[in-house]
Amino acid sequence: MTMSDVPSPLQQALARGQCAVTVELNPPKGTNVSGLLETAKALRGRVHGINVTDNTASVMRASSVALARLLFEQGHDPVLQLTCRDRNRLGLQSDLLGAHILGIRNVLCLTGDSPGIGDHPDATPVFDLDTVQLMRAARTLNEGRDLAGRRLDGATAFFIGGAAAPGAEPTELARKKMAAKIDAGAQFFQTQAVFDTGAFQSFMDAVPAGTCYLLAGVLVLRSSAMAEDVRARVPGIHVPDAMIRELSEAGDARAADVGIEMAARTIRAVRPFCHGVHIMPGRLADRLPEILRNAEVGA
Repeated sequence: MTMSDVPSPLQQALARGQCAVTVELNPPKGTNVSGLLETAKALRGRVHGINVTDNTASVMRASSVALARLLFEQGHDPVLQLTCRDRNRLGLQSDLLGAHILGIRNVLCLTGDSPGIGDHPDATPVFDLDTVQLMRAARTLNEGRDLAGRRLDGATAFFIGGAAAPGAEPTELARKKMAAKIDAGAQFFQTQAVFDTGAFQSFMDAVPAGTCYLLAGVLVLRSSAMAEDVRARVPGIHVPDAMIRELSEAGDARAADVGIEMAARTIRAVRPFCHGVHIMPGRLADRLPEILRNAEVGA
């Protein structure tokens, strides 16, 4: 077995049955990476993986591959997010090979938000491949071939992931979409933000055991206005009235503290029936150690 064949630390933690914890950080809009690296430094030895977003919300930011490499050098196990929006199949495969050369072993294959909602609304979307096809491309590279069927001089060894949206559609449809991704090569999933833990448990009950690893998405709310905006704009995410009321009653000074406690409560509630959690802290990334401590999770 070569070093490139060794499963990623995240994959190993999931295989051991640990409650895996991944968190999400956004590259900077510019070249100053000091803030991101300082946040990541505080998480060393406390999380199993750090997702690096790929122009999330169609806002132009620094390269996810570059930031993933910096996190790797810091001792983290990066999860490279790669979207179909900005590259054709040549660019996607090339970036996957480049990421593997740089030591990155986890890849999360995503569609990508429409450019129309971002800061470059006139950008031309590509979508040469869809998410399932991108997963198939990553699996094919793992098998030592490209999408044209030509042999590679050195195969990849990616741990392939995808997104799941248990609240966005009926459970059976969501399960079928996951099954199509698993058939294409997906080995783990990170879900959309979970607020209704009962509904999420029902979704988990419908996922055949042993088919994949599933990490529940936990979005950290910092205000009632943010909660209302998420509920209004993001399909499939329902923030309960009680949560919005709790944030509102906390007032501006304490709303972030309440949001952090809510995230910890959600993590404690979902741990018994999934394989881990994926925390999306947004602007509260510097308080991730507090969330991990309150939820009693982490590496």
